[in-house]
Amino acid sequence: MARYFIDRPVFAWVISILICLLGGISLTQLPVAQYPSVAPPSISITANYAGASAETLTDTVTSVIEQQLNGIDNLFYMNSASDANGTATITLYFKPGTDADVAQVQVQNKVQLATPSLPATVQQQGVVVAKATRNFMMFIALTTDDGSQDAISLGNYLASSVLDPLRRVQGVGEVIQFGTQYAMRIWLDPDKLNSFALTPGDVSAAVAAQNTQVPVGQIGQLPAVEGQQLNVILQGRSTLREV
Repeated sequence: MARYFIDRPVFAWVISILICLLGGISLTQLPVAQYPSVAPPSISITANYAGASAETLTDTVTSVIEQQLNGIDNLFYMNSASDANGTATITLYFKPGTDADVAQVQVQNKVQLATPSLPATVQQQGVVVAKATRNFMMFIALTTDDGSQDAISLGNYLASSVLDPLRRVQGVGEVIQFGTQYAMRIWLDPDKLNSFALTPGDVSAAVAAQNTQVPVGQIGQLPAVEGQQLNVILQGRSTLREV
């Protein structure tokens, strides 16, 4: 076969040029899905502990979860970060070719083992396990034109009214909030606690009791007389959600 093309150089050039043209045309039409995935699969673990410092977050959340992540199949390496805004993130990288769905299930099972050892506030908010992406697709900034709201107020509005609708958008995998979230810290005076024979647990229970939400029922239903006017005092929902 080689002798055939050596004896006919013009025909060999025509075949070579034709192959190059077809390759160039096919390159523009090749779908992205045909490219092999060479990046190692990664799984992210995210937990929020509002009001906690980075050191407290590392000791009570990050290290507790990391201790349970040993023994996962095909785990290459992992790194973690504890931010001062109360967010802990652990990213696990697996060997290329690892099934990301299977890896996510294994990580989720390990996180479930560590959940009982986490603070109650973290357990109430939940620990999110998701497939991690290496790049951000979009950044959105929330500002006020007149400067009437500070960063904490904007962060609280973003967390309560914006994040959940964005997460429900089709194709959105994860929404991350940057900046300080609204939180309340109560500093206790040991001398005053001792004088009233109280403990930090008593203070925590009192704050939680004052923050309890109860159903108030309905007004004007039977057996009330139709058209009867009632005066009702209602208490609004507290902005403090966890203790």
